[in-house]
Amino acid sequence: MPRKLFVTTALPYANAPFHIGHMMEYIQADTWVRAQRMRGAEVNFVCADDAHGAPIMIAAEKVGQTPQQFVAGIAAGRPQYLEGFHIAFDNWHSTDGPENHRLAQDIYLGLRKNELIDVRSIEQFFDPVKGMFLPDRYIKGECPKCGAKDQYGDSCESCGAVYAPTDLKNPYSALSGAVPVRKSSEHYFFRLSDPRCVAFLEQWTQDGKLQPEVANKIREWFTKAEDGSGGLGDWDISRDAPYFGIEIPDAPGKYFYVWLDAPVGYLASLTHLFARRGHDVDAYLADPAVEQVHFIGKDIVYFHTLFWPAMLHFSGRKVPNHVFVHGFITVGGEKMSKSRGTGLSPLRYLELGLNPEWLRYYIAAKLNARVEDVEFNPEDFVARVNSDLIGKYINIASRAAGFLTKRFAGKLSADLGVEGRVLLDTLRAHRATIEQLYEEREFGKAVREIMQLADRVNEYVDQHKPWELAKQDRPADAGPPQGGGTPSAGGAAGAGASSVALHDVCSVCIEAFRVLTIYLKPILPALAAQVEAFLKVAPMDFADAARALGHHTIGEYKHLMQRVDAKQMDALFEPPQAARVEPGGEPIADEIGIDDFSRVDLRIARIVNAELVEGSDKLLRLTLDVGEGRHRNVFSGIRSAYKPEDLIGKFTVMVANLAPRKMKFGLSEGMVLAASHADGKANPGLFVLEPHPGAQPGMRVR
Repeated sequence: MPRKLFVTTALPYANAPFHIGHMMEYIQADTWVRAQRMRGAEVNFVCADDAHGAPIMIAAEKVGQTPQQFVAGIAAGRPQYLEGFHIAFDNWHSTDGPENHRLAQDIYLGLRKNELIDVRSIEQFFDPVKGMFLPDRYIKGECPKCGAKDQYGDSCESCGAVYAPTDLKNPYSALSGAVPVRKSSEHYFFRLSDPRCVAFLEQWTQDGKLQPEVANKIREWFTKAEDGSGGLGDWDISRDAPYFGIEIPDAPGKYFYVWLDAPVGYLASLTHLFARRGHDVDAYLADPAVEQVHFIGKDIVYFHTLFWPAMLHFSGRKVPNHVFVHGFITVGGEKMSKSRGTGLSPLRYLELGLNPEWLRYYIAAKLNARVEDVEFNPEDFVARVNSDLIGKYINIASRAAGFLTKRFAGKLSADLGVEGRVLLDTLRAHRATIEQLYEEREFGKAVREIMQLADRVNEYVDQHKPWELAKQDRPADAGPPQGGGTPSAGGAAGAGASSVALHDVCSVCIEAFRVLTIYLKPILPALAAQVEAFLKVAPMDFADAARALGHHTIGEYKHLMQRVDAKQMDALFEPPQAARVEPGGEPIADEIGIDDFSRVDLRIARIVNAELVEGSDKLLRLTLDVGEGRHRNVFSGIRSAYKPEDLIGKFTVMVANLAPRKMKFGLSEGMVLAASHADGKANPGLFVLEPHPGAQPGMRVR
């Protein structure tokens, strides 16, 4: 019976486009799924947008949309990434779909039936202006440990202290600027500390479903200190209205915390897929032969190895067979970050015309089964693609196909010679090893194994020199054999020894290229499809490596893949170059769409106060009223052009949704707009933007 696999990747939060970390995970999972299918497995590969939560609700409000409209806009941009990098999910859904609402509520009711739900009254900060309880990251104030200002409600970025939001000094709402009030509310808890949950999870996390390093880390989470602290704690699974999410049954005004319903999205997406096909999803999941496999990043291990399996088990559902954890993608040892200028945009990669399978190959060549970060090095990228993928693999076909087409009408020799048969037997003998490496997610080892086989083929080519054989037989521009003969098992009819040898050598090369293509197909699916068309063969599986083509006619060879130009890598990591230059000014930036512009929230601000910044000859500290009921602090590099007293009372324009930036002088909560030349020095100088009289603080610039 074929193996049955239900495979997912972590659900991306629907508040932004994909980043390179998403693509690395999808490439890893997609490669594994393709390898399983090539081994004969039946696979259902699904994912969905994680669509709920306060951040999405707040982001939607800022742009004047409903949460559903906001999420739909994000979802509309997904296909260009997935199709662009040949990620072949069977279904992509949303956690706001009706399937997820029903399943999340059913799972909750199952947990409640098992007496694993508690209701407790807890005290939280409440924003009286917005009329909502504030998530930790939307409360700011002074750190209770070191006194640093403008710290978030869960931890201090200055001293690293962790605390409860109610411990903050002088707290304020990051949404409205209002002073929050303490307010009690009933919250629902999943009793993860229940002895039944602890016993189940201690067994489940240590029985081989997880990588050893992950299992070892989780073991620490079960340990209690002498003072009774530590160990598994109960999980707050509810949030109060207003909240964008799924309502808790029989609890008006209460919603599931996003992390409860997010993983349920795996089951919801599968349910949506089976409904589309007219299949019974319940029967499928009840089948003990079905394996449930998750691919996730190391930053969400806690949710997927404790909460998720416990939710499933104690609601009477199948638990995951494996949770495969990977590291981050890094540059210079640091996690890729757009804000730090080390981000690699997948969409820009495609827009620059870089081959998506270069990236698939490079990432696969660096992945293994451990929880290790993958370092992206541009020079290494160029070397691996050009040396291995082009120089070793693609060149095998390009060095032989032309001779077969010109001299033998594209027909392969069935004899191949003793050395050729030995070489091909060697390649085929590695099939089981390569399949197993794919199974174990040791893609880097699989790539090395395949490239070592490619080296052997190239040694064979260099030894037999088909170009020399062609010269010995007839001029390179001569047509196919004359005299009415057609190629046969021993070479072209009536041809000499050189012609027979040329025919055999080139046929061996093409057959070897076919076997190598089979081995690389999970990583390079689009290229493999091109090769299948060139060879005039049906889609290939691993089993096809053992079967020779024999008497077979191939098509005309066309160049399959070009080399990477190092300049393309430079362009990928550099800011986009200007498309044109206006007379007397700096270059105009690359064209953007209306969606790009709408994400920048420009607001009218009144300058309440302005003062010099001690220790800086460039900055002024501006106190701004942006119509929020509080004041913002912004540092602006305009000291050379303005005296503080000349700015007080004026109106200007600021970027209101720019992430706060921690500076040595304090926290800057936005950016004031000013016009100048690129160097800020050329005439006519620097000018802070001022709106037309009548504009009021908080008005949005559209």
